Amino acid sequence: MNKLFLYLVFTTYLLSLNHTNACTVIAVGKKASVDGSVIVSHTDAGPDCRLHLVPGQSYKAGDKAPVYWGMTETGRQLGNYGDVIGHIPQVAQTNSYFQTAYPQMNAHQLAIGESTLSQRDELKLDRSICKQIMTIEQAQAFALQRCQTAEEALKVITELLETYGFLPSCVDESESLVIADVNEIWVLEVFSVGNEWTPDNGKPGCIWAAQRVPDDHVMIIPNWSIIKQINVEDKTNFRASANYKQEAIDRGWYNPASGKPFIWQEAYSPIPREWATSRFWLFYATYAPNFKQWPDRFTDSPWAGEDQYTQYVEPVSLYPFSVKPERKLAVQDIMAFQRSTFSGTIYDKENAPAWYYPGKEGKMIKSAIATPFPTKEMRQVMKINSRRNVARARGEYGMIAQLRGWLPNEVGGIYWFYVDNAYTSAYVPIYSGVTDVAECYKVYNPDYFQENSIRWCVDFVDNLMYLKWQDAHQLLTSKRDPLEQSFFKDQKSVDAKVQELLNKNPKKAAQYLTDLTVQRMEQIHQLYQEIRLDFISNYTNNKQGI
Repeated sequence: MNKLFLYLVFTTYLLSLNHTNACTVIAVGKKASVDGSVIVSHTDAGPDCRLHLVPGQSYKAGDKAPVYWGMTETGRQLGNYGDVIGHIPQVAQTNSYFQTAYPQMNAHQLAIGESTLSQRDELKLDRSICKQIMTIEQAQAFALQRCQTAEEALKVITELLETYGFLPSCVDESESLVIADVNEIWVLEVFSVGNEWTPDNGKPGCIWAAQRVPDDHVMIIPNWSIIKQINVEDKTNFRASANYKQEAIDRGWYNPASGKPFIWQEAYSPIPREWATSRFWLFYATYAPNFKQWPDRFTDSPWAGEDQYTQYVEPVSLYPFSVKPERKLAVQDIMAFQRSTFSGTIYDKENAPAWYYPGKEGKMIKSAIATPFPTKEMRQVMKINSRRNVARARGEYGMIAQLRGWLPNEVGGIYWFYVDNAYTSAYVPIYSGVTDVAECYKVYNPDYFQENSIRWCVDFVDNLMYLKWQDAHQLLTSKRDPLEQSFFKDQKSVDAKVQELLNKNPKKAAQYLTDLTVQRMEQIHQLYQEIRLDFISNYTNNKQGI
């Protein structure tokens, strides 16, 4: 084993540690989905996985809205969004919306997914001296409170960021948002402008560009910029800040005299990282395998997994902004991708050689404790490297927003929500028209176990799976999957009943949706309470011959 190989292994390991809060966003246009819905999703969001509904409110003329720092963090009372660092003018009426670490969907089927991007060091801010105050999550909240469409939200968010200055909350990095309504999807990418900016200097408080996703396309953002060339004359498909190109020229990152086109992605992003290109590759190789010649990284061989440390890493320009999939996608497809652990590829940690041992007649046997999420201690003992899956063992929460414009908003918008690790957790459908959610989804103290917390109950199951992962995962899916499938099976009858109730008594429709959603959330809570008993009963060390 040579020194270069060891260096590559160690470097990749360090990179994986530096991006533990990585998020993946996937979006599907209405002509690319099976049922005609617009879909936007987000995995592994911020630390505060508690979910609650923020009701719409009325305000008086002259009222001010607080601007918060620390919205994504946990450890506070529900409804406390952090330190107030400024104020902006309030509007007369706000919409209700779902709030977790990141606010993500409102009552009008407007939804937003977030993924942090890397940015050049020269653009990063020092919060102790900079004047910017608008985080991306705060801008999301204001947009969901004030807007009904994706274009409205794009306008509100970019005006807020330009006026009050973009303040990154995720390790001084940049941000991307995928903003969707029942008709269209916009990708917004935002970079900082450095510590010199002030609110009164007449310059935008950020650098931003936005591109519309074609209705028959799908796309992924794996913590990396995807916007390339920008045509600001084409207002139907592109928008940008006034300084979108000039900042790159002034800083020496683009030379107009070169005759080369201005590529946004190249100008503002650093050299691409493998933890991003691997997710690009998996998505496009899965849903558009014939679009172009992708790298060949599918394999069932445990030994081929070592190739990931010596392979050439392709340029990020290989991957398109979006693509027309070779088949239309459903919510279930996005769930499956959010649960991906790179099974059947060189990145599959569940198939590492260290999991195998010789059995009878020399045949290699895969250990029953083989897991796609080896812990730090396991990796050190087994001498295998960590990497970034789509699903995260140390996840917080994630969602899939399904936006159905042919139905009333109350039932048309479905917020498929899970906590902790998508691979082991269960999705619950929450409707736009609910007035509350189950108490167990509002409770989470990260420092000590709580029986009435769904996050803790899922985490309990996730940890017990390490007793005998291969068998435990089969048992888990045998109980979880039928429950999830029943939610899809019952959808048509729910749609019909809500529409009937809306025609007669909208309050009863809201109550029906709320009761149904709370009941399903409690079902999931009870299921995970029961599964942990199955696990400890079946896989106790008293039965494993220890």
